[in-house]
Amino acid sequence: MTDQIERARTFHSLHVKGNPIVLYNAWDPGSAKIVEKAGAKAIATGSWPVAAAFGYADGEKIPRELALDNIKRIVAAVDLPVTMDLEGGYGVEPEVVARTVTLAVQAGAIGFNFEDQIVGGTGLHDIAVQVKRIEAAAAAVKASGIPAYLNARTDIFLKAKPDAHDKGLLDQAIERAKAYEKAGASGFFAPGLGDEGLIEALCKATALPVNIIALAHVPPRQRLAELGVSRVSHGPVPYRQMAEWLEAKARLAIWG
Repeated sequence: MTDQIERARTFHSLHVKGNPIVLYNAWDPGSAKIVEKAGAKAIATGSWPVAAAFGYADGEKIPRELALDNIKRIVAAVDLPVTMDLEGGYGVEPEVVARTVTLAVQAGAIGFNFEDQIVGGTGLHDIAVQVKRIEAAAAAVKASGIPAYLNARTDIFLKAKPDAHDKGLLDQAIERAKAYEKAGASGFFAPGLGDEGLIEALCKATALPVNIIALAHVPPRQRLAELGVSRVSHGPVPYRQMAEWLEAKARLAIWG
């Protein structure tokens, strides 16, 4: 447990405004070891790549037990902090979320993403509902004795096209960031957000370290650092690029 505690503390310390930690998302022990060899300071999974690697669709379709076993194997394969994408915690009820978090920590994870979209449905959980879910996750973290990093994710910007991102959506995101912070979140994840002005405003409006995902319409890492971002992740991009490469090589081998 001491080693896991130290990894968790290290992971927290890597979230620095203006000097963001870069997480090049892995999906299994093999890919995690490759990312570690490249010089990563921590390993993060993404729900979509993990599900795809095991033949499932995203959206908590992969059995929780299999996803947790995968994390356990990744933790055993690398010497770095490992954070897990827990999607929506495999249930709406706070008790289910707390149980999932407890199992993730027991599997060796020192952090996790936890999203506010309604998995299998549409839209986002009301703030009051999501706050109770985050509170349950934070309580489970405290009870575990491991200071795991709770990265509270909002899907506000993923639910809208980039050209529709505006101050109205930003205000909604800031409202959630403040509520999630009070509920016990360690960080705030706004995937899909790429507008420089909105990113900078979000980073200034919340005390939580802000996580942005590196997508095609998002500024490069150095610019994100200048805007105040504390964490840059890559989500499903590495897996998708690998899959495209593998398919192209397979076609060439098969068809010449």
